[in-house]
Amino acid sequence: MATWIFYILGAVAVIATAMAVTRRNPVHAVIYLVNSFFALALIFYLLGAPLVAAWEVIIYAGAIMVLFLFIIMMLELSPGEEADRRGPGALQWLPVLLLGGALLACTLLLLQLDPGGGQELPQWYASPRDFGYALFHKYALAVEVVSFQLLFAAVGAFYVGRADGRKEKTGGAG
Repeated sequence: MATWIFYILGAVAVIATAMAVTRRNPVHAVIYLVNSFFALALIFYLLGAPLVAAWEVIIYAGAIMVLFLFIIMMLELSPGEEADRRGPGALQWLPVLLLGGALLACTLLLLQLDPGGGQELPQWYASPRDFGYALFHKYALAVEVVSFQLLFAAVGAFYVGRADGRKEKTGGAG
């Protein structure tokens, strides 16, 4: 049963990611990406990593998607005029509803299956102190690289937001 759930969730993740990449409307792309992140979180849970699954939901499906939506609103990206006139149709909602239904069904099956229930802590369990030591001593370079990536992203977002403000000021004076 767990194998079938894994394959269904894998298919949902791949389809949702493909839909996110191919959508013209950025908000629709973000919705499909959130769907993909939830499928990945359920895969992590199925594989016995509930903490990583929780991080996937909290960090990626929560914080990163809010950041994406904020950038979309800041850049004032909008779909074409023809999409505004005809409105959302049933065919636009069908893929999201199918993927969301598959995720809901897999979630309910996983709650009944409970792959990690009733097991003792494994031998390789690390305390928070051991985890912090490994993260900031053994993998310190990787942590620094990620922190620089986040810094570059923040500077880029500041530059993109600031460039629009300069255009308005110089456009009004000329």
